[in-house]
Amino acid sequence: MTENYQNSNLKSLAQTLPGKPGVYRYLDKEGKVIYVGKAKNLKKRVSSYFTKKHQGGKLKLLVRKITDIKFTVTDSESDALLLENNLIKKYQPRYNILLKDDKSFPWICIKNEPFPRVFPTRNPQKDGSEYYGPYTSVKMMRTLLDIIKQLYPLRTCKLNLSKKNIEKGNFKVCLEYHIGNCLGPCVGKQTEADYNISIDHVRSIIKGNINEIIRELKLRMHDYAEAMKFEQAQMVKEKIEILENYKSKSTIVNPKINNVDVISIIDEPQLAWVNWLRVLNGAIVQAHTVEVKKKLNESKEEVLALTLADFRQRFESNANEIILPFHPGVTLDDVTFTIPQRGDKKQLLDLSQRNAMFYRMERNKQRELVDPERHSRRIMETMKKDLRMDKFPEVIECFDNSNFQGDYPVASMVQFVKGKPNKKEYRHYNIKTVEGANDFASMEEIIERRYGRLLKEDKPLPQLIVVDGGKGQLSAAVKSLKTLGLYGKVTIIGIAKKLEELYHPYDPVPLYLDKTSETLKIIQQLRDEAHRFGITHHRKKRDKGTLKSELTSIEGVGYTTAQKLLRKFKSVKKIKEANETSLADVIGKSKARIVFNYFHQ
Repeated sequence: MTENYQNSNLKSLAQTLPGKPGVYRYLDKEGKVIYVGKAKNLKKRVSSYFTKKHQGGKLKLLVRKITDIKFTVTDSESDALLLENNLIKKYQPRYNILLKDDKSFPWICIKNEPFPRVFPTRNPQKDGSEYYGPYTSVKMMRTLLDIIKQLYPLRTCKLNLSKKNIEKGNFKVCLEYHIGNCLGPCVGKQTEADYNISIDHVRSIIKGNINEIIRELKLRMHDYAEAMKFEQAQMVKEKIEILENYKSKSTIVNPKINNVDVISIIDEPQLAWVNWLRVLNGAIVQAHTVEVKKKLNESKEEVLALTLADFRQRFESNANEIILPFHPGVTLDDVTFTIPQRGDKKQLLDLSQRNAMFYRMERNKQRELVDPERHSRRIMETMKKDLRMDKFPEVIECFDNSNFQGDYPVASMVQFVKGKPNKKEYRHYNIKTVEGANDFASMEEIIERRYGRLLKEDKPLPQLIVVDGGKGQLSAAVKSLKTLGLYGKVTIIGIAKKLEELYHPYDPVPLYLDKTSETLKIIQQLRDEAHRFGITHHRKKRDKGTLKSELTSIEGVGYTTAQKLLRKFKSVKKIKEANETSLADVIGKSKARIVFNYFHQ
């Protein structure tokens, strides 16, 4: 089967799909699912793969590998979103984005057993137990467990406390009972019904429904007080104080914000980081962040929609409001999307964004610890590919010219090693052979001087030279490289400022890189650094030249004396108007007399 025939066949197949919401699956020649996607309209979405011209290389490769299409119609777009998420987890298709999160985050488990234990675990299982989490902050989870321990004396042993075993008298109370941390259900001193009341309260605390428990405890406290059971009333009061203290610390914004999900994203070309917060009564009760590895240059809306569905399903969220930075391009049944611009909800969104940012920083630090060269190596590989080089551009040098109305021509060279500034190798150049404002000739001179010296001293050459300017400056630099016999041995490009066009020698068509490209960002940083470094030197030289023309023409007055006077009086005009005593306070009597007499002859 030829590729054209195959595409024609698939295009015809796509036309037979219903115009309904649903999920489609692409299969390769071996029958393996290689991509899963959702659509508001299956027919339109699937047909677009075989009728449009695709820019991305991976997308073209995906289309070439498709040999069959399977689909499932759903009742709504939100159903399609959830089904897509499930199928991606099931098949793990090669061309779908990957959700990477830290599997070692702890959860709180309420064990499925008589007289349930409550404990932390890093391995949630499908055993009928209840798992709450994951907790990105171990400290927060420990605080929660400590509060539960203070409030409710629950068992910690692993005994099988079935009714039969308790009635047989198989157990004896342990130390935990004697020190008051357990009420002895193993020997029948606490009923299962009474124990389960405490477990219900524990569930409510973990879920963030603290207000309900406080109200219930206050009623119980008043009942004890009226019955003159003051000791029990005091114990309940202490529990209320513990809960009030925890509530005040955990409340982030307005307590009226209840049952809300918050989701934010940091989006980059290859990766994205998505944070999710669960808010009840103004308190964050759950938080989670995932790293998303893109496969087909997915948009931030696509990434947000997929992770949103994953979070809601994974954590069984029933929130009817989701706070997010932009609309994800999908709709969910009975759910309102809120994009806040100010106020308490905006604070929550900002908090979520910070969580995503800190998670990204942490992941990057972990990678650097494991493989310090990984980040720079990836950038070098990207630059090599983008700039059509045959070597990694580990050392890059960038040149810039400066002059002021044709006077004081200077140039600067900055060096980056593995994408980072190497300031000890920065160089300034005073143009020696060029008269007036001639940027092309100036570029020709400094390129020849720089690399002529490196050859003479037998020092290594850079892999990439960047010239700040268009075709003219680039041609001048190439001329010098040819003179030195280096043309073809070192890659050289020019960058034009207006449209950020990149030029290769003798290629009339400029190279345009995506504005978010890491390659373009590094070249821009090089160009800006060369310009900053050059301007600093140029200003010093120009100021020195201006001083020469005004003050240092006075016999007996040098550059240092002129500088002192200008620093004090700010201008030559004010120096002329100053009396001899004022001048002497700055430069001494003898020099002051010379300057004063010069201006008052």
